[in-house]
Amino acid sequence: MKMCKLILISLLFSNFLYSQILIGTIYDTKYPVPFAHITIDYDGKSKGGLTDMNGSFEITDLKIGNVTITISKIGRETKNIFYTIEEGVNKLDVLMEEEIYSLDQIVVTGTKTFKTQTKSPVIVNIIDHKKIETIQACNVSEALNFQSGVRVETDCQTCNYTQLRMNGLSGNYSQILINSKSILSPLTGLYGMEQIPSNMIERIEIIKGGGSSLYGSSSIGGVVNLITKLPKNNNFNFGLSYRSITHNIVDKSIFGNSTVISKNGNIGSTFYVYFRDRNGYDHNGDNFSELPSLNDNTFGANFFIKPSDNQKIEFNFSSLHEYRYGGEMIHGAPHFAMQAEERIHDILMGNIDYNISLFSGKCSLLAYLATQKTNREHYTGVRPDLGSDDDIIHLSNPPYGNSLNTTTQFGFQFNYEYNKWIGHNTFTFGSDIISDYVYDEIPTYNYLVNQEVFTLGVLFQSDWDLNESLNILSGFRVDQHSLLSNFVISPRFSFLYNIKQNFQLRTTYSTGFRAPQAFDTDLHIAFAGGGVSRVNLDPNLNEENSKSINTSINYDYATENYIYGLTFETFRTQLHNAFYLDPEGSDNFGDLFVKRNGPEALVKGISLDLRFNYNRIIQFESGFTIQSSSYNEPVTYSNYLPPKATFLKSPKSYGYGNFSYKIGSNLSSSINYIYTGSMELIHLGGSVNNKYDQYVLTSHFHQFDINFNYTHIFNKISLKLNYLIGVRNVTNAYQSDFDLFKNRDSNYIYGPSTPRMIVFGLSFSLL
Repeated sequence: MKMCKLILISLLFSNFLYSQILIGTIYDTKYPVPFAHITIDYDGKSKGGLTDMNGSFEITDLKIGNVTITISKIGRETKNIFYTIEEGVNKLDVLMEEEIYSLDQIVVTGTKTFKTQTKSPVIVNIIDHKKIETIQACNVSEALNFQSGVRVETDCQTCNYTQLRMNGLSGNYSQILINSKSILSPLTGLYGMEQIPSNMIERIEIIKGGGSSLYGSSSIGGVVNLITKLPKNNNFNFGLSYRSITHNIVDKSIFGNSTVISKNGNIGSTFYVYFRDRNGYDHNGDNFSELPSLNDNTFGANFFIKPSDNQKIEFNFSSLHEYRYGGEMIHGAPHFAMQAEERIHDILMGNIDYNISLFSGKCSLLAYLATQKTNREHYTGVRPDLGSDDDIIHLSNPPYGNSLNTTTQFGFQFNYEYNKWIGHNTFTFGSDIISDYVYDEIPTYNYLVNQEVFTLGVLFQSDWDLNESLNILSGFRVDQHSLLSNFVISPRFSFLYNIKQNFQLRTTYSTGFRAPQAFDTDLHIAFAGGGVSRVNLDPNLNEENSKSINTSINYDYATENYIYGLTFETFRTQLHNAFYLDPEGSDNFGDLFVKRNGPEALVKGISLDLRFNYNRIIQFESGFTIQSSSYNEPVTYSNYLPPKATFLKSPKSYGYGNFSYKIGSNLSSSINYIYTGSMELIHLGGSVNNKYDQYVLTSHFHQFDINFNYTHIFNKISLKLNYLIGVRNVTNAYQSDFDLFKNRDSNYIYGPSTPRMIVFGLSFSLL
């Protein structure tokens, strides 16, 4: 009998000893987002299981006392936590460290809510700050070439403004956002990608195709979202870069970042500065520049404060000043040059966001205000023959101008999570008002743009996870544009099927529109035949509409030592009332073009991305795109040439590659590659080397960059010093048939943006 009692007491004590429970949630370090499919083990035993869709886990039958909790996921840092199990229910929330291989980063652009890449129903590509450093990009323009379906081209031989082409569509069809805000206006968009330095950017999120219609007008081709750096820990970084084309043509830049965080992590700030100075460069020996001289001064800061656990306020601002001069390389005022463009930009921009989470995270509200103001002084002119009567008139009234551009966006977004019926659904409702005012005047040419537009947008979205394998994203945006009499309704539907945890299939259908207004390239005054060309809007111009469908297959396979994967995409966009520039003759100052509605147009293609990473030692990424862009009927590009149905300056194939190899613990190397296929473009006549208008089929280009990085660690003072040496455009793949002298066609430019350059760099930061 005593033996039975003893056994019973032992069993009860044993049951008590091993009946403890551990619950918790796994979060990302950067964002308040839970992670599913995280492996939880304890004391080396594979008995913990996986986190659910909400990132939650539960381990039962634990013994009172010390235990080692192991949290792991392929592609992330494994974390071991020593934890003391106490009687009853124990709670442990864990922050997972940054990904090793960037396999499943957090994105916000696809749905306007935080989601991992594999869970986003709209495919979102990322260029993070590590990749920006690897390819040695000093500004946004240089970084964006390393994505399939995306191509940055230089469109003016004189001022070198750049344009972003996505999935075969020109820059007017895409939006560039800053922290998800539409404050890069048509005027600032001309030079904005080159003016925004890379040390200001934490990462770049890219949506290609109509899946970006959530952001309203002009997002038919896609969206590029520039996420600025937010404070994460106390640190600083300072460096300089020196690029040399010839012994006396150099491109110098100095940059710095500093971050301060309070001890409790509730207040933080980061500051950045950037200075750049580049000489003008003449490639063909006519004393007219192919690369303009630049002088940039940029500074800014980001701040955040958490008044409570469920509230966060973010504020950022930046100031950009740029002097840009291209044309005849003289010393003196630009109107004494035989042909020149001078631009002086002063840009202020910023935004403030307020986030609050309610009802244990089931609801959240975002309210925001963003604005920018651009003042620009400029000169655009061709000087007549020296000493002539026209020259006297020119010198007495040179074509200087002034521009003012302001953009303001304010709005709110409300998210509600509902999980009481078939899976988990996040409903999003929001509204924004965007005001954009552009004033640009050159009295000498009787040129005036005085455009003010307002857009009121309302959006609704259902992000429905039916189960762990299936997601349906549906919604629409309604826009009331001040230049349109009717509302524009743009629906979007996306379907995500997780065939396996690492294998996704996506399909997106959406519509979009472009308002009948002047966009960035319409505001650029080009040169040809000794005159200046200008664009006017057709008084009967109607909005342009689109229908897009995109599909993709994404596969990644990962082990503890390596990851490889691929993404295959198809895209198709049908344009109705497509805009085109119709040559309308000329006046005393040069050529005139009218922006009109043209025939239907179709853009379609495929792209393939490949990636491989072995234990952080070898990394390879590449992408290749094949596409076609054409109108249903020919359109006129020149009154002296037959019409053509194809989109000009749109190569049928292009791609990129990046290979990096860690030679040792302190030494690494990288090879970057950009391929630009042949394309057809128009070459307007009037220069000494090209008398008449003609169509030109260009050759293809292979651009290679080679870089070596050496890092020296000073442990005693916790400092890291990094040295860089490299060669950009090793084979000097650069256009060889630029126009000559003052009558040149400035739009006749193609291929890589710079000739060969020797690159040196030095930077240091805290460990």
